[in-house]
Amino acid sequence: MGPDRRSRQGPVTTLLLCAALIYPLGCTSGCTSSVNSTAVSPDAPRIRVRLLSAVDHVTLACGVPPLYQLSSQPAAQALNCPNNAVFTLSLTPSGWQAGNATLGGVNDGGIPTATLHVQPDHDGSVSVDGIAYRGRFRFIPIGNNKFDVINDVDVDSYLCSVVAKEMLPTWHEESFKAQAIVARTYAIYEKQTVGADRYWDVYADTRSQVYGGIPGESAKSRLAVSETAGIVVAAPDANGYPRIFKSYFSSCCGGISQSAADAFGETYIPPLTDQDVHAACRASPRFSWGPIVIDKTTLTKRFQEYGKRRDHSVKNIGPIARIDVQSQNRWGRPVRFVVTDTRNEKYSLAGEEFRWAVNFGAGDAPNSTLWSSFVKVISDSDQIRFVDGHGWGHGAGMCQWCAEKRAEDGLRHEDIVLTAFPSATLVRAY
Repeated sequence: MGPDRRSRQGPVTTLLLCAALIYPLGCTSGCTSSVNSTAVSPDAPRIRVRLLSAVDHVTLACGVPPLYQLSSQPAAQALNCPNNAVFTLSLTPSGWQAGNATLGGVNDGGIPTATLHVQPDHDGSVSVDGIAYRGRFRFIPIGNNKFDVINDVDVDSYLCSVVAKEMLPTWHEESFKAQAIVARTYAIYEKQTVGADRYWDVYADTRSQVYGGIPGESAKSRLAVSETAGIVVAAPDANGYPRIFKSYFSSCCGGISQSAADAFGETYIPPLTDQDVHAACRASPRFSWGPIVIDKTTLTKRFQEYGKRRDHSVKNIGPIARIDVQSQNRWGRPVRFVVTDTRNEKYSLAGEEFRWAVNFGAGDAPNSTLWSSFVKVISDSDQIRFVDGHGWGHGAGMCQWCAEKRAEDGLRHEDIVLTAFPSATLVRAY
């Protein structure tokens, strides 16, 4: 599991669920255990996953020739290729090129602008760069003969992969079901907020939720999605109506979670408050960690580059002199840091901003990145030591290791979710 489950910032505006019903226990519908078919509610929303961005080619493998249609064409037609064909799809000055076939798609000015829609014969019959997916595909030109790859898939089929990719395979069925509810809520929220202003809803990685297509699924994840189909977590608004919210989750909170308001600067809502979970996630290998030692020269460059990328004032920081915890939440977890440079200029960063800045450009360098912002900081003459670290990820919302511990203790998935999100309720979205 990745270190940062939901690190994108954004408003926490809640959404009204139309015709929401209280969750009936024992509900069973949705994704079946079959790899090649799903029994999905016709009302299940479609999630648009950006699989790839700004690529100049992909490899397609088609077990059965799919239908394709350019956005400039009135009707779809069969792609002229044999069964089990493997070919390169690229965008050229002459339009879309599928192997040796030119599909077209240039406008009157001779610029390739048409979106290419591909409808597989059945789920999994088309693979993109070696991965088979459910649903259909859009290949969208973005300029300079590059394109984005979008997988349009119903939310429950999408979740069959997400839940398995986000959880350890040996974990309890009840924690899988809890993850299915939380991940479904997150996906629908993103679709109705940031997705409303663009042609895709979620990333396929830890910037949203990890999604690996059909190979990423498991029998346990498909069962968890099926047995929670349509169920989301919501909180009552001022009038008592249930509204979904951005249901964050991370790997391990380290014993004390933080609110989304502290982590991401969002409007405070009770379900995304901070909690002392009494070390429920102590089984995580990242429950305690450190020390991490990084020299000040390296840290200064990381903060500068992070500031440039995010247009944050820290882009102007001089050589770092010291770092201090500026504030903690009510349970003692650091939620804000202040970085002072040698000119005595001070830069204040929220916990997640701070972690992203420390880790910026570090990749997976061992002993050179922070697993979380739940850490103590010691400033030496030429280096910064991060000691007594706890947790993995941002620590807001549901802690996955806490969810597993609660499942082991006998809690049902409903109670696992509601414990993670105080004052929330479970409702049917479709």
